[in-house]
This record gives sequence, C-alpha cells and structure tokens, in this order.
Amino acid sequence: MTRFEPVPGAPTIRDIERAREVISSSVSVTPLLHSQTFSTMTGANVYLKPENLQKAGSFKVRGATYKISRLSEEERTRGVVATSMGNHAQAVAIAARALGVPATIVMPERAPLVKVMATQGYGARVILHGETFEDAYQFACRLQEETGATFIHSFDDHDLIAGQGTLGLEILEQVPQVDAIIVPVGGGGLIAGVTVAVKSLRPDVQIIGVQAAGADAVKRSLEADKIITLPQLNTIADGIRINSPGKLPFAILRSYLDQIVTVDDKEIVSALLLLLERCKLQVEGAGSVGLAALLHPGLLNLVGKNVVLLLSGGNIDINLLGGFIEYGLVAQGRITTLRTLLDDRPGELKRLLTLIADLDINVREMTYYRTLQPAPLPQNEVTLMVETRNHDHLEQLLQVLREQKCEVLQVHVSLSSARQTNTPSGR
Repeated sequence: MTRFEPVPGAPTIRDIERAREVISSSVSVTPLLHSQTFSTMTGANVYLKPENLQKAGSFKVRGATYKISRLSEEERTRGVVATSMGNHAQAVAIAARALGVPATIVMPERAPLVKVMATQGYGARVILHGETFEDAYQFACRLQEETGATFIHSFDDHDLIAGQGTLGLEILEQVPQVDAIIVPVGGGGLIAGVTVAVKSLRPDVQIIGVQAAGADAVKRSLEADKIITLPQLNTIADGIRINSPGKLPFAILRSYLDQIVTVDDKEIVSALLLLLERCKLQVEGAGSVGLAALLHPGLLNLVGKNVVLLLSGGNIDINLLGGFIEYGLVAQGRITTLRTLLDDRPGELKRLLTLIADLDINVREMTYYRTLQPAPLPQNEVTLMVETRNHDHLEQLLQVLREQKCEVLQVHVSLSSARQTNTPSGR
C-alpha cells in the first residue's frame, strides 16, 4: 500500500473537503445503488454511483460550480468561456446561470444535438466550431484572449479537479467497505479528483480507470510515461473522446492510479443496454465503460470485492439511442440476420419457419424471392431477422438448420459496416 503524498500543484484532501462545503447547496448527493444483477454476473459485490441523476445529467456540475464560485467579482463580470463535447458545457452553463455569470461555450460541430440544445437551454451562448475537441479548444482560447473572460477547462484545472473529487468523498461515506472504484476516463479530471480524495483517506482502495479503445490517450500516456496526443479518435463514447490527458491529471495518475484498461464500442453499447434494461438507468456511452470493463472476461480481477461503478453521465442523444439499443441487442446475440436458399416447392418455407418456431425464436422481418441463378430446381432466397435469447440460442438454431440440410449462406452478427460472415457447410 502506497501512502498518498500530494502531487505538486494538485488539490489536496482539504481542498476537496472545502469544495464539498461550497457546492453542497447547489449539487445533489447522488445515491449509491447495490446491483444484485451485476453482482451475480461478475462475482463481485457491485454498487452503482449514478451521476447520470446529477443536475445537468453528469458529474461535471461539481467541478464547474466550484471553479466559478471562486472567481472574483471582476472576473464574474467578464464572464467565462469553455469548450466541451457536451457535459462540461451544460455544467458550466448551469453553474454560471446560478451565479449570475455570462457564459460562452464552444463545442465541436459534431457535438450531440441534445447537449447543444440543453446548453443553450441553461442560458449559455453556444458556438459550434471545428471537427474535434482540439479544434474547439483552440478557438475558445482565442476567444478568451479577445474578451478577457475566464477559461474554464473541462479537466485540467486545480479547482475543477477538487470539485470532481467530492465524488470520492461521497463514495467512501456511502460504502465504507469499498475495495475498488471503477471510473470512466477522458482527459483525466474526474479520476484525478477521485484518486486524490480516496487515496488520501483510504490508500488501500483500488482506483481503476476505463477508456474507450478508440480514445485511449491516457492509457498510452501512462505506458509511455509522457503525454501522448492521439491523431485520430474513434468511439461512440463522445464524453470521453479526448485526444490527450491534462498535465495535472496525468501527474496525479502516473503516481497513484492502480490500473487502466480499455473496452471496445460493442462492449460499451452492450453495457449501456444492460443498464437501461436491468436498472432502468439511461446512461451515455462514457458512463457505461466501467460496467463494460467489469463484464469483460478476465480483464479485471475483482471477484469477491466490493466494487463501485461510477456512472458518469446520462446525456445520450435520443436520436442515437434507438440505434445503440439495436446495436446492443446484436452484440448480445439477441438480434441476427441470416440468409438461406430453399427449393421452390410447396411446404419448404413452412418447414423452415416451423424449425425456427420450435426453438421459441421470433421472426422479426422476412424477405422472400426467387433467385436468378441457374439450378436444376428453381430456388427462393429467404432473408430473416430473428430474435434469439443469446449467442448460445443462435448457435442452437444454426445447428438445427445444418442438421435439417438448410443451407445458411450468411449470418450477420454486427450492425457495423464490417459485418462478420458465417458460412456453415451446405447440403
């Protein structure tokens, strides 16, 4: 066990305790929910910290409120400017409005519409600029220089990290017996604050970070022992789609983070669907990465441990939610599209559908038409979208079709452009 020593320039436990006092009247203490479902699935004793239920839908309001509260009257008059993929934008907007401070938010042009509209709804001026977070950040810096406003960084700031660290204090009070806390990681501000708070009081508690595989700048930076900037980002988890870690979070994490892992988009969406279906919690992709990591076989060794999953936010674009749900169903083996050929004679389609129905499999969609390929006997091509319970149920169907000499030409098990193809042996 490593005794926690303050990192130069980083907030201390006293700073975090002071932040909690300041923001207590403005920020909710979110509940701590025990999940029997995920405990059974993983072998750990799993608790959920749902910051998706926080004001503005994410943890970000903690740091933003504390940061803006510390501005002088002159600084408040000049206003604040920030750049964000969405959650930080909403947090700054709601905190600025509560404290009577003008706010301008620069967001990438591809920021989720729901987050843009919500930010505007909280009273902030929104400027859409650039393709990436870095593009928006550079524009916001120029705007700050021109106007004299205070720049509110989304993760690389002493006061902001102190505000996010209040989450660590809450977790220790709500689950005193906690063994490990799993935290989503983008630029590192949240996990840095949680690390300082928890390691200062309980250095034995494991702090585990999780990044999307397509945006793993912090993991790569820790492995290289220097800050790495990714040239490209590729993940649906927009809340943690960050090119590089902040300098201050990196300094904290390189000394005290116990572990950092990555999960892919398929795992992220599957976890998002599980949280929605089993826990009735609407969590965005960034907020579901912790569960994705815990469910990944062999990735984390936490069987028998008291584990807290930090669900960092719930501001998912409703326009995308339907697609995510369908993607998640495919990832879990619950929706599959298969294609087969049947001889063009009476009863063949009935025989196929009877085989499927006998396995308690529902047909969601079907197309049926005669092929143009030459054959001794005319054939019809049938494409079916079926609903199965899981991958084992799907494999059971494929085995029955093979046994009954039904040639399955193609099985689509992914909604992505790169579809996996399975070609079982024909008749």
